[in-house]
Amino acid sequence: MPLVAHIDLPTFQRLQEEGEEILAPDRASQQDIRELHIGLLNMMPDAALEATERQFFRLVGACNQIVQFHVHPFTITGLERSAEAQAHIDKYYESFEQIKLDGLDALIISGANVTHPSLPEEDFWLPLIEVFSWAKENVASVLCSCLATHAVIQYCYGIERTRLPAKRWGVFSHKLIDKTHPLVAEINTRFDVPHSRFNEIFQSDMEHCGLKVLAASKEAGVHLAVSPDGFRIVFFQGHPEYDDISLLKEYKREVKRFYNDEITDYPPFPLHYFNDFVQQIFTDYEQHVRSAKNANEPLNQFPESQILEHIDNTWKDTAKAVFNNWLGKIYQLTNQNRRLPFMEGVDPNNPFDL
Repeated sequence: MPLVAHIDLPTFQRLQEEGEEILAPDRASQQDIRELHIGLLNMMPDAALEATERQFFRLVGACNQIVQFHVHPFTITGLERSAEAQAHIDKYYESFEQIKLDGLDALIISGANVTHPSLPEEDFWLPLIEVFSWAKENVASVLCSCLATHAVIQYCYGIERTRLPAKRWGVFSHKLIDKTHPLVAEINTRFDVPHSRFNEIFQSDMEHCGLKVLAASKEAGVHLAVSPDGFRIVFFQGHPEYDDISLLKEYKREVKRFYNDEITDYPPFPLHYFNDFVQQIFTDYEQHVRSAKNANEPLNQFPESQILEHIDNTWKDTAKAVFNNWLGKIYQLTNQNRRLPFMEGVDPNNPFDL
């Protein structure tokens, strides 16, 4: 069922232009359909702030449960913002204080950029933990993405992430480990997920503290895991929310950083993402970038338009299925009063008798 445009957020217009079904509040009020209220704690940096909105809104809106989805974006202090990004937040985002007053059925926590070697040193650490601690008591399920996964696992279980020798970057094949878990019902036993990170929490560490690993890759490690109760916390290490061009945009950004002397090494290709044709175009462009940099000349336009038809999204259907399963269980277990995490009789420690 559709997203409800309950706030005047530009993301709704962008999604509607893409063909997504967006329901106006006056139409939503005329339907006798259950509402689900999902919070989106968006901690992404300015360049990805609105794209992250669209990506998670799109996944929520693609779910086919008989429900109206109200997504409530908000953020926290401790994240450096430009004047433009702060204006967007001030105009369209809700405050955490209002979120607490109104309640949520579910919460999504995005990743974030870090500037310190230890997560508790980050300015956003305490505000993030405050939000998570509230959600743990008041929200049926919290879905953590990438950096949020690492932060919550460290906070809850004392496991610190490990710095990888090189960036884990590309689209990787994964296999289901637990095929019977409700969150992976009716999805392919092998599927792709994009990853983009410098750090990892390993499967052995997750399992040692009682987490249930549902899907993993031999190359990229764990993608999907859940808390010991099976549902209250969902952990993503990958980025199933990514658009088909998200890694392309990231590669483009890294190329510009090399040209501007912000990094010393030319970026490698994201693994399993560019085909041979695309790799040849970007190999030729690398020679131009190096030559222009050495000669202090301007860059030719990044050859994005030449390769877009060769970029495939091989993870979208599985991502939708997992979100559909997650929100479907939330629909089945939660109270119509969104200030209450569960309907009467549900055991928070064993929500669906896993």
